[in-house]
Amino acid sequence: MQEVLIREIQPSDNIAIAKIIRNSLEEFGANKPGTVYFDKTTDDLFGLFHSTPKSKYFIIERNNEILGGGGIYPTEGLDNDTCEFVKMYLAKKARGFGLGKMMITKCLAVAKDFGFKKIYLETMPELKQALNVYEKFGFKYLDKPLGNSGHCGCDLWMLKEIN
Repeated sequence: MQEVLIREIQPSDNIAIAKIIRNSLEEFGANKPGTVYFDKTTDDLFGLFHSTPKSKYFIIERNNEILGGGGIYPTEGLDNDTCEFVKMYLAKKARGFGLGKMMITKCLAVAKDFGFKKIYLETMPELKQALNVYEKFGFKYLDKPLGNSGHCGCDLWMLKEIN
């Protein structure tokens, strides 16, 4: 794979990343109510992250083509030392090249720079490949959700201490 760039989201990225997110959820049969698939903020991720302190959303691109994205967000109801790892999705053709690991590494570094001590995520059993990657990064399963993400369609929750 050619060199990729990880950069902050721009307004012009909104349509492409929303399509990648929804296509990914459809592909894995996870396009259900209570997920980002139906979340209105999915269509304006730039606006959401640009207007929220201590949040960042990154785009992965190669040759000016958007391949995916992911970010961190201080989700309502989480402890002040905890952020959420959110909306990490890759286009089908971009998987299997370590881009998800690159995104997680970038987000962990930014979360640490913001002073967060823990990072939380919500996911679904349908996203098996992602679960394996999260486990390798040291995310541990929780018995119940934290905070108030509004995504009641996610039934797996994980937390990692940031070193």
